[in-house]
Formats: sequence, C-alpha cells, structure tokens
Amino acid sequence: MSKSEQDYVLGIDVGTSAIKVLAVDRDGSVMATASRSHPVRSPRTGWSEQSPDQWYDATIEAIRRLLEGSELDPSKVRAIGFAGQMHGLVTLDRERHAIRPAILWNDQRSASICLEETERLGLETLLHHTGNRMLPGFTAPKLLWMREHEPEAYDRIAHVLLPKDHLRLRMGSALATDVSDASGTSVFDCGARTWSDAMFDALELPANWWPKAWESTEVVDRLNDATADATGLPAGTPLVAGAGDQAASAVGTGAVENGVISTTIGTSGVVFASSDTWRHPEDGSLHAFCHAVPNTWHLMGVMLNAAACFEWFCREMMPDVVALAEAEGDSPYARVALDAERVEAGANGLFFLPYLTGERTPHVDPHARGGFLGLNPSHGRAHMARAVLEGATYGLKDCLDLIQETGVTPDSIRLSGGGAGGTLWRRVCTDVFGLPTVTTTTTEGTGFGAALLAGVGCGFWSTVEEACAGTVHERDRMEPGADEAFYHGGHARYRALYPALRNWWAQG
Repeated sequence: MSKSEQDYVLGIDVGTSAIKVLAVDRDGSVMATASRSHPVRSPRTGWSEQSPDQWYDATIEAIRRLLEGSELDPSKVRAIGFAGQMHGLVTLDRERHAIRPAILWNDQRSASICLEETERLGLETLLHHTGNRMLPGFTAPKLLWMREHEPEAYDRIAHVLLPKDHLRLRMGSALATDVSDASGTSVFDCGARTWSDAMFDALELPANWWPKAWESTEVVDRLNDATADATGLPAGTPLVAGAGDQAASAVGTGAVENGVISTTIGTSGVVFASSDTWRHPEDGSLHAFCHAVPNTWHLMGVMLNAAACFEWFCREMMPDVVALAEAEGDSPYARVALDAERVEAGANGLFFLPYLTGERTPHVDPHARGGFLGLNPSHGRAHMARAVLEGATYGLKDCLDLIQETGVTPDSIRLSGGGAGGTLWRRVCTDVFGLPTVTTTTTEGTGFGAALLAGVGCGFWSTVEEACAGTVHERDRMEPGADEAFYHGGHARYRALYPALRNWWAQG
C-alpha cells in the first residue's frame, strides 16, 4: 500500500526551540516529519518567554511542510495528538486573546514567591495536596508573580492554559488540558487526578480559570475550519488531549509499565520512572506526577540544563568549529563531540557544574550557577567539552539515585532526546549510570508519544500499553564499560561541589 492510501495520525511536539510534527501509521512507522523553529526571549536575566501565537504559526508551516514533502493524503489523517513543554503560563482574556507573552518552564522570576509560599503554607501541606514542592518553573507561582508585579494584566485573566493546550485551542475551540501536564501547576491533586480546591483557596486563585483536565488519550476537540483551510487537513479531525513532554516522551520510548526508567537528554535532562501506584517522596525531592497512561503515575527528576549546556559550550566557546561544521553541512555538536572523544574519561581532573540557570533536582536552587573547576594549563577546549558532557551526566545520575532510593530497581535505562543520539554521550551515560542503556527504533520520543496517544484516541490501538508493545522496539543496547568504576568515584567528587559552593552562590 502506498503512503497516499494509508491512514495515519499526527503527533505535534511544542518544544522550547521548535515545533515538530510526525505522521505515524497503524504499524507505528514514522511516515514523515517536519519542524519549524521559534525564538525564546529573555528580557531579563532568569526570564524566559515566548509569544503563544508563534506556536500556532510554526505548527501551520510545519504541517504544510510535512504534507508537501511527502505522499501523504491529508484526508487520511485520523487524529492529532499533542505534547509540549510543561509548566508554561499562558493567560487569556475573555475573548481568549493572549494577555502577555507566555512565561516558560525555565523562567526563574517567581523563585522568591515559591520560598515565601512554602514557608507560609508549609512543605507538608504542599505535598499533601499536590504531591510536589512549589518550584519557580511551575505555573501557579508565575500567576502570583503577575498578581504582584503586573496587576493590570492579572485583572484581565479569564483563562489559564499550558503551551500545548493553547495550540490545541487555536486549532480547535475547546479549553482543555490533560492530567500529566496539569500535574506541574502547583494546584493539581496528582493522587486524585483532579484540580485541588484546597490549593486554589490557599493561593486565592479562581478555580474557573482552569480548564477541565482529561486523560491523555481522550478526544477533547475537533479541527476548526480556519486551521483546515491553512493546512489542507480535514475540518473536524479529532484532537486528542495529549500529554506534557516528559510523559509523552516516556510513551514514545515505551516507558509505560511499573518500574521502567527512561532518561531524556534534551534542553533539560529528565529521569523518569513509571508507577502503577500513587506515591511521592516525603521530602518532595522528586516530582510525582500523573502519567499519560490512565491510572498510572510517575516519579521524575529534572535538571534544568542538560543538552543546553553542550549547546551553550559549542556556541560560545567553539564558534569556529561550529561555523566550519555548518559550512560543510555537518552537525556542529557531533564535530565538537569528536574532539571530546579523544580526551580520556575524567577530562584530566576537570569538572563542570551544569547549573547555568539554577537547578531543580536534586537541588531546588535558583541561585546555583554553572562553572568549570579544576582547570590547569594542560586543559584545552576538548577537555572542557568532555567535562560538560560528564557534568550534565553526573546531574542525571543524581536524579537516578533518588529514584532508586524509592525502591525502583531497573535492569536498564531507556535513552532518548538529542543527546542520546551521540555515541560519546551515550557511552558516558552508560558508564556513569552503571547500567545498560537502550535506544528504541524512534528518535523522536516526544512527538512519537503524542502520535501514539492520538492513535489510541481514534482507535488504532485500544490502550497505550498495546500501542507501545506493537510499535516501540529496542534498537540497540550498550553495556557499562571499563570506565564505570572511575565514574563512580567521579560522581562522588561531583556531589561534593554543590554543598561547597551553595552559600557563595546565595550571596549573589
């Protein structure tokens, strides 16, 4: 059967730096992909914003590119699923127009508010009602910041949405979210999978601002005429609720069963463990959220900067290599990684701290900052590049250790994200984790997960578990090597650095 004759679903990933669209058939084969980048604004240090409307514009262009560059028949699309960067605050007025730019997940402006509210309410109260600490990246603290610093804009709010949900609204007509994305708002009872009236009351936030939270596989809307005209897709195509990016990525890599751990090396770094029971650490050291699978939850450690550290280093410290690689049509990151691969494990005693914009797990600290420690005259840029990869991986190991302390005992780790595609970074992860790492047949975990959720919603598969079993397959496995013992000691030294520098950072 040709592509033009096949039914398919679309998965849309609203990423921090780009919109990605995937077409997936009933067998789970990726038929076509397209993407469109969009900028992030940082008006002040620690701030991160985007225009909500640019997500829609980029999506329209990406869908057009996907259809024009393939043999797909637009009339054969059966559903559209959504995934997206979590926690971002999109505020709408009564006419459903955006009041201000969206405040993103990595924005730190509400740090002091989180500390104040945690002290006022008590950590035990927050954990009791939501299962999680209140963190600067989360949604509700951003609203409290608006109430204090932008009262006129705050008074215009009629609706609050998360990034992927605003895109779905623009493509359809319904105000909706899903339980996995709602979990990171600070006002959602993750155990009960519903909004927390107690938190609305405690923070004095109107309950009617927030949309209904659906399970991730449910059809919540239909494609509107304007989007159909702009893309060529049929009006009325089902729009499925979808999931936050991390839950969607877990679906896309098959991490949907109890105890399975996945690691995503994207802009941020995430270690994710599925659970068929609701639980959260008593100290709130890990996120405890609803999964995209009904009646399933997950524990998650999140470091704010993973691949972002390597991208920063390449861009700022090796611009000549980046320019040459791009001129020759090569990946600049792969070119820099080749230089780093020539350096022995440990980078000759050089360490890198990945806290470029603060940290979330295991250190809830917006004041923490990145840096190199141990520089000597023998170090060159290749040593620094390797230290960046190792430092970011040590941060992921911090998250993995916390998850294992809850009793989860994985036999391997599933890797996804841009960093997982590099041979050196994958080798470092395998040795630092001390566990085999597995990659799957799809390289687009988040968008693929969104497509699988759409497929369940329209009946391609009856459950998420069935979808994953039939479409997510192991591509290859890497076993720990000779450097495992060395990295065990390196991680211990790395862990000693944050306590030694914490007070110095706090002084500004």
